[in-house]
Amino acid sequence: MRATTLVSTTAAVAATVSIVHLAAQLTDRDGLADVTQVMLMPTVAGWLAARTSGAPRPRIVRRFLLGLGFSWLGDTAPRFLDGDAGFLAMVGFFLVAQVVYASAFWPLRQGSAAVRAPWSLLAYAAALAMIVALCAGEAGPLLPALLVYAGALVTTSVLAWGAGPVAGVGGVVFLASDAMIGLRAFAPSFDPPQEGFLIMSTYIAAQVLLAHAVAQHAQPGRAGTRTPLPRARAAR
Repeated sequence: MRATTLVSTTAAVAATVSIVHLAAQLTDRDGLADVTQVMLMPTVAGWLAARTSGAPRPRIVRRFLLGLGFSWLGDTAPRFLDGDAGFLAMVGFFLVAQVVYASAFWPLRQGSAAVRAPWSLLAYAAALAMIVALCAGEAGPLLPALLVYAGALVTTSVLAWGAGPVAGVGGVVFLASDAMIGLRAFAPSFDPPQEGFLIMSTYIAAQVLLAHAVAQHAQPGRAGTRTPLPRARAAR
């Protein structure tokens, strides 16, 4: 009962912070948006930690929690820096987060629907090429960093399917969210209404979907989990 209450409480806190943040984005309350953005990833991490408490946490949970920590740094560090330094700090921390996420999902790669379906890999390659093509003209010396980060995003998205369809969708939503950040920075013609709300709503949704899938995978008795592949089959 106590564990269930903790999960419900952390879920309610995460939902409340997310709703307040998105409302602040819609109403242009920048100060409130800044404060709540810094709170987002700690609340998601708390929810995931509550759902996986009571036993040693498997590798995928520990890695994902670490990735949430770097995501929090990506949300937070740019607020203390100006101009390009802030942007590079954001990209740098989120790049590390994506690498950590990819390492969390890597052992499940043979179960990834995207890896098993060549056509889906072509779709990811096309998405990567489109993002780079749209941003390359204005990226200048930041183009190599853009290529590396976009590649890391696509890799995480492909590998996430190994944890099931919920994680796979979360990876796709994450790719869309960060693609919008790149377009906002390097494609002047990209100017949708409520741009900040679109970016943050997809960012929150992606992190929550991935965290939910990771929690499910950590509990073999729960629906939607996958049985780990035998060691002999998992090796390449």
